[in-house]
Amino acid sequence: MAEAAKKDISKILAEGTEIDEAVKQAVQKAVLQHKLAGNPIVGMKDGKMVWLKPEEIQG
Repeated sequence: MAEAAKKDISKILAEGTEIDEAVKQAVQKAVLQHKLAGNPIVGMKDGKMVWLKPEEIQG
């Protein structure tokens, strides 16, 4: 990999934006997989943890 193309891991960790985006995409993918498989997930409603049925999952 060329020096110019290398990413500075310290900068990535300090800014967090690339990590945040990767985590967001991973969560969206996992939630969609649960929905398509017909599995419930745990979510928040009115400040409390609740089980969401697959048909209640947004996405």
